[in-house]
Parts: sequence; structure tokens; C-alpha cells
Amino acid sequence: MGGMTAPLIEDHALLSDQRTAALVTREGDVDWLCMPRFDADALLCALLGDASHGHWSLRIADGEVLARRYLPGTMVLETTWRSPTGTAVVTEFLPLDPTGGDGATTLAGDVEDRSDLVRSVTCTDGEVEVVQELLLRFEYGQVVPWVRRGEDRDGRGALIAVAGGDAVCLHGPALQADGRAHRGRHRLSADESADWALTWYPSWREVPAAPQVAAALAETTRHWSHWLGQVRVEEEYAEPVARSLLVLRALTHRRTGGIVAAPTTSLPEDFGGVRNWDYRFCWLRDAALSLEALLAHGHVEAASSWRDWLLRAIAGDPERLQIMYSLTGDRNLPERELPHLPGYEDSVPVRIGNGAAAQYQADVVGEVMIALERMREAGLEETRWSWPLQKALVRYTARRIDTPDQGIWEMRGEPAFFTHGRVMVWATFDRAVRAVQEHGLPADAEELAEWERLRDRVREEVLARGVGADGAFVQTYGSTEVDASLLQIPHTGFLPADDPRMLATVARMEQDLRTEDGLILRYRTQGQDGLPGDEHPFLVCCFWLVEQYAASGRRDEAAQLMERLLASANDLHLLAEEYDGTAGRMAGNFPQAFSHLGLIRAVDALTRAAG
Repeated sequence: MGGMTAPLIEDHALLSDQRTAALVTREGDVDWLCMPRFDADALLCALLGDASHGHWSLRIADGEVLARRYLPGTMVLETTWRSPTGTAVVTEFLPLDPTGGDGATTLAGDVEDRSDLVRSVTCTDGEVEVVQELLLRFEYGQVVPWVRRGEDRDGRGALIAVAGGDAVCLHGPALQADGRAHRGRHRLSADESADWALTWYPSWREVPAAPQVAAALAETTRHWSHWLGQVRVEEEYAEPVARSLLVLRALTHRRTGGIVAAPTTSLPEDFGGVRNWDYRFCWLRDAALSLEALLAHGHVEAASSWRDWLLRAIAGDPERLQIMYSLTGDRNLPERELPHLPGYEDSVPVRIGNGAAAQYQADVVGEVMIALERMREAGLEETRWSWPLQKALVRYTARRIDTPDQGIWEMRGEPAFFTHGRVMVWATFDRAVRAVQEHGLPADAEELAEWERLRDRVREEVLARGVGADGAFVQTYGSTEVDASLLQIPHTGFLPADDPRMLATVARMEQDLRTEDGLILRYRTQGQDGLPGDEHPFLVCCFWLVEQYAASGRRDEAAQLMERLLASANDLHLLAEEYDGTAGRMAGNFPQAFSHLGLIRAVDALTRAAG
């Protein structure tokens, strides 16, 4: 940092307490941290700039990293260092204890009394020197906080930083002021340990006590591993699937049930370009697909929590449905740029908020209706309001049945009738009909007849206007382009994977969207995209192709592509949004829920294909 080359996106590990997340590099630099929740202003923001925008480095002097791993079944990171004089293990985590270990209570709203990032170092042999630099910069690196030495609630010394309503304190052996940073060097001998904890709290509250590290570690480890349980897939896929399930859990806010698409903003889809977006929000589509993956592996409680979030988010006015909301279900997500940040590898503008929230995307309700049906099939009973909500979503879709949209990829060109979106409109009515006919949910005869009529009408329309002269589905009505979202058609039940039209569509994708490294783009950017520049293969689309291959009898090709995709993950089995196969590096926000749910579904498809 600070003039050095930016770390690769895949160089990072994710830490989460299911309220917020930190990214830490292999070499021990926390360069992204928002507290107290995923979409809060960053107070460590070097990832989108340089060291001057906030970071916390912790390393072993003259050391090298031998290995890093998550403790099995957890989001607790363990890094092993070796130096010329000794070895050490660094354990890092965001405690999951809802009280932070000291009994703090929950404030009104979503803001809680504290959020902690713990970094614990144990010398395992010889002697090591722990070297640290902490530079706190609030509001995405713009604000230099007022920093002082003081005492916490227990009377212990702490480094305290305050800016407006936010405060953080650093517990642990003291760091010394050096300009506008704080630095420290601490020697540890064999079997000695030292703990540091960076704690966010509201600035009007008393400085909280340090977390009880040993107890917090034990509780956090127990919580993650207990939640994960047993993962029943083939051994070669067990660890990637387990990690993907944990990532989806890590991106789920534990109090509201909202699932963020990624914990970062503005990591570029096109290095040096403008395709930089804020993904720290809850897309209905991404969350619905994530829930299907979680349900398939027995995590019904996550579905119940998300359904409650959905009810709250759209309760104010279902007729003004948005494609995404905040963690708490807020609608107002204005997009703005942060010109003071130079961006990851000069990729500007850096954006916060997301203007796509105002788009109409015809597929979203269909994704939600499919997920809600999966919940019924998993035994989750409807609540007093969940079925009326679904009927409101069906009415919403019916009123817009002839309205063009922006498509699943949030294109910023002219609206069009995207074939995938039209299939999802069909799915909306289809699932409503099935809810009545197969699950006994109430609807009057006239209502049901109208849903059946619209379902049949849209199906005929898709087969007439969504298929090109070559027999393949097209991206939009009247175009000749193909789109990887079409791989989702069998998932809806509209057509089976081995239907001739699907096989023709896959052949077109292999011709038009496949890159030299065997992965596929989501679409060709010259068409409906509306933005300059290009992008890299979209990982969830590649996993969808694995599904398609597996379900249409191309099992060997499915397994080969799966192997290629697993090789694109980092050493911790984490995946970004995209992968640049030419350069062999990740692109886009990280880690990405879409990519991880795609991995889970692809493994499940391979399992089904194997019988």
C-alpha cells in the first residue's frame, strides 16, 4: 500500500459477524472495513485507494506467510508466519457473540452498541516481533478522526478515535503515534500471546470494555460450525460447498435476514474502467437464488428469516416494488460518486449507493415466487401475510405484463423484452397457479383463471418471439444476440435442459460467449449494455453452464468445467464476481453471493447426474 501495487482481489480473506465484514490480505493488511454494518461508511478503505485512506496492517517482522486457512467450518482465519527467529499464528475474526462479550444491549433500529475485529497473535516457536500500523480514516477515507489515549469502561488503556456519531477504540498492547498513523512493535516468545481488538461504538456511549477474546473465539467457532452441520456431497466438492454455504451465511445480516450481494463496492469488472458498482445491498433475485441453495442443504431457518425481511421491505407499497433494498428494507439507495478515491487499480468512478434500484426488471418476481415455492416444499408454512404478499406480487406483474425492462444484468441501455425476463414472468403466474392447485392456498375462481390465462399467453409468446431462426433462444425479442441468463430457463420448469431449443442456445453460447480459457461471458457488451468497455467471464453463468451440461447428458464436460471453475477460486475457496482467465485473476466485487450459490447448484446438478 502507499505507492505499492494494489493487492489482487483474490489475495483477500473475508471476516464476518453477519452484520459487517472485513477483508484482510494474505500479508495481514485489513484494507476494507465498514462498521457497524455492511453498508456503513468504510473506516478502513485502502482497497479503493492507498494506505492513506485507512488500513490496519499486522505482520511478523522479516516474516513470510507459510499458510492460511479458516478453522474448519468457520469464518475464523488462521495465518501461520515464519521469521528467521521464530514462528507465530495469527487468528482473526469478528466475534459472533451478540453482546460482544460484555452484555451490551441493542439500541433502537439496526445500530448496535459495538462491533469488534479481533486479531490475536501466538508465538509458537522461538521469538517473533509483531509489527503493526493503524491508520483510521472515517467516511471512506475522507475524515481524519480525533484520536486520543484514554480508558475503557474497565479502566484499561485504549486508543480512542472519534468522528461525528462514530467512534472506535483499539484494545491491546499500545501503539504509538507517528504522524497521523499509529505504529507498534511487540516481541513475543514461545507460547506467549497478545490480543488486539478494534471496536466500533456510537460516539455518545461510554468506551466499551475489551472483548473476552478466548470466550468470543470459542463462541464464534461453535456458532459457525454448528450452523454449517454436515455437508453431504462428494468428497472432492465438500470443502468448496461448505465454504460457499458459509459465505452465503456470512453475507446474511443476522438481525434483519437481508442478504447482501457482496460486502464491497466498486471493485472493477473492467480494470481501469467505469464498471464499478456498490453491491452492499439486498437484491431480491440474488437473495431468492441464495435461499434456494441454502434450502437444498437443509437451512430452512435462513429462508424464514429472509421471508420476514421481504415482507417488511415491500410492505409499504408492493406496487412500487424495487429490485433491491437496504439491509433493513429501506428503498432510498441514491447512487453517488466519491471523487477523492482513485479506485482499485485506477478504476473510477468509485460509487456508493446503486441507481439500478429504480430499474424495472421483469424477472425479479419470478425468482421470488420460485424461492417461496421451494420454502413451501421444504415444509415452511405460510404466515398470515406471506400469501397475500405473493398475490400482490402477481398483481404487480400482471399490470406490467406488456412493459419492457432492463434485464437481469441491470443494463443501462434502452429497455427491451428480455427472453429470460419473459420466462420469469411466466414463472410468476405458474407458481401462483401451483400454490393454489398443489398447496391449497386460497384464491377465487376468477383470479385463478386469469393467472392461468396469463401464464399460457406468456408461454406462447416466448416460444414465438424468443426463439431465433436457428432454433436458439435470443437475448431480447427481435435480436440475434444470446445471453447466459437463458441457461436459467430449465431451472424454472419452462423447458427441460435437453429440449432442442436449449441445446441450440448452448451451441450459440459456446460460439459467441466462450472465451479462450473455456469460460463464458454473460453477454456481448456491444448490444444492450449501454456502457463503455468490456468485462470478464461471469462466474455464476459458468456454473449455470455446468448445470446445463450435467442435466443434458454432457457429464464429462460438466465435470471438466467444474474443475476449471474450482481452480479459479483462491486458496480459501472464495470467489469474486468475474474471472479474467487470460491474466489468471479475479474481477468484480468480492466475495460474491451469486458465484457461491452458483457453485452449490452446480455441485448439486453433478450429483443428480451421477445418479
